[in-house]
Amino acid sequence: MTAKDKEEQKIDSELENSKSSNENTAKSHGEILKEQICEGQEVYKKSPLSILVSSFTAGLEIGFSYLLLATLFYFIHDKVSQETAFKLLSLVYPVGFIMVIVGQSILFTEQTSLLTLPVLNRKQSLKNLLKLWGYVISGNLLGGWVMAAVLVWVGPQLHIFELETVATIAKHVTDYNLWVILVSAILAGWLMGLLSWVITSSKDTISRIFIIFMITGVLAFAGLHHSIVGNVEVFAGLLVPSQLTTSDYISFQMVALLGNAIGGAVFVALLKYRAFVTNIEFDT
Repeated sequence: MTAKDKEEQKIDSELENSKSSNENTAKSHGEILKEQICEGQEVYKKSPLSILVSSFTAGLEIGFSYLLLATLFYFIHDKVSQETAFKLLSLVYPVGFIMVIVGQSILFTEQTSLLTLPVLNRKQSLKNLLKLWGYVISGNLLGGWVMAAVLVWVGPQLHIFELETVATIAKHVTDYNLWVILVSAILAGWLMGLLSWVITSSKDTISRIFIIFMITGVLAFAGLHHSIVGNVEVFAGLLVPSQLTTSDYISFQMVALLGNAIGGAVFVALLKYRAFVTNIEFDT
């Protein structure tokens, strides 16, 4: 047996033995990591069609955040300054995330670190990870496109927002240098990875909802770029008269996805995993 095999065996053994001694105490780092790896493994076992349907559902459901964003912005835009209006949108931004995460649909940013951990633990290959990401991203984007098209039509019909509202939100999201969007998306991916990690440590639905609301609210208040909500926001802007071009949409989407992936995979999955492994090596 090689040194690497022995190390992997020791890591697996430590993970297997990671268990809180009391149900009323907080979960240990190892216990959370073990649950995250097991949960990630379960996603790898699903069929491609199941993953596509679940991620498509998530893309649709996250659109309810956009519905509330556009409706609230239209309601308050002439009552407060535009800057204040965008800050107040953080109050409704988490709704779609609560629906998706509590409802167990597959959202790329929430699953990024989760799906990376089995690769770091050598239970899955990088090829399998990228393939799975491809399915999830495709489903999320397609669901977002459908929801954007529906909302752009029905919003004005219900008089809850206008096409100008759609164009204003899209401009607000994309009106940055691509490097700024990349760093912003990395921070957003980092927060979403932490969201997945912290939710695993919680014990009931109410606390999970609070965690989702808190973290995604911070993301929205800071104006960080989320690739899947941003997909709905920017694609909707393409469907109405605006200054946005298809090139603007593609550039934004690629940079936001890259940033979110880096934030979740590197700053959460890799660092959390290495912290656990380093502690084992130190104890040895």
